[in-house]
Amino acid sequence: MKTVFGAVLAAAIILAVPAGASLAADTTVGGLTISNPWARASTGGSRPGVAYLTIVNTGGADSLTRASSPVAGRVELHRIIHDGGRARMGRIGKIPLPEGKSVALGPGGLHIMLMGLKRQLKEGETFPLSLYFAGAGKVDVMVRIMGAGATGDH
Repeated sequence: MKTVFGAVLAAAIILAVPAGASLAADTTVGGLTISNPWARASTGGSRPGVAYLTIVNTGGADSLTRASSPVAGRVELHRIIHDGGRARMGRIGKIPLPEGKSVALGPGGLHIMLMGLKRQLKEGETFPLSLYFAGAGKVDVMVRIMGAGATGDH
């Protein structure tokens, strides 16, 4: 009886999640919580990929110092600067994570560039991403690949 109830409950939970919703759990280490890691599907060719996520810091000040992934030859922290109606992208050495604040990496702002992709990023798949923090150390997350035009509102 317990097995049947458990199976029915699991099916109900799965069916209650809207199609396309992120099923990835938040990852917490110390006072940092990494949520909703996602990337856009790549369009092929030599174009780089981009990963996004949100980091909530309920502990002491920290910073994201670098990232790595087996799907890319090189991974860099980047930001987009809007200057006089123009947007330019540039590599940065770290992303500060102030105590008690949330830092969103998303389209048009801070992001993680995946240079020299070793495979195409296909919608519906996932890939591992390692994040390195000055205080919290290394944290591994799984990144969900969304459609090529995704904006993060999923």
